[in-house]
Amino acid sequence: MKRLPLWPTVIVGIAIAIMIALGVWQLQRMAWKEALLDEYATASQRPAVAWPSVPDRDALPLYRESSVNCLTVTGWRSASGRNARGRAGWVHIASCSTGAEGPGAQVVAGWSLRPDDPDWTGGQVTGVIAPDSMHLIRLVAAPPVAGLEAVQPPSPEDIPNNHWAYAIQWFLFAGLAAVIYGLAVARRARS
Repeated sequence: MKRLPLWPTVIVGIAIAIMIALGVWQLQRMAWKEALLDEYATASQRPAVAWPSVPDRDALPLYRESSVNCLTVTGWRSASGRNARGRAGWVHIASCSTGAEGPGAQVVAGWSLRPDDPDWTGGQVTGVIAPDSMHLIRLVAAPPVAGLEAVQPPSPEDIPNNHWAYAIQWFLFAGLAAVIYGLAVARRARS
């Protein structure tokens, strides 16, 4: 029987160990994400929080009730979204100056069938803090402002938790690498 080639075996062994470690890491992330989603699921039952002038990326108060005083609307953006009845259309998001230090606030003013900017210049808004891909958080107005309709309420159920699938994927990669390397070594031994 021939000896295993040293360097290819070391390289494949390290690669397999890394893939297994990534699978274990995904399982740890899954447990962390489940705890976070459980916290978010109960957020609506806790007291309202003050709007954070500078959001802490590691402790976002998502799905908590809050309010903000939009002193001036400094800009609008529209995104596709659904109203409270599930109808597709446009969600209107106002960039607001708040007078406080920090980035101000993003306020989901409401929903309409058209992407045109609403006729709203600001004011006191209450609602629920939701994730925002550009600004970390935004306040979803409840009730909506400027004659708009209510948007589909933010829900932690919309946050994916696919770490189990990622873990399985890494473990499969490690297993495939071991099988392929074993087949290559067996073929080499026969020749």
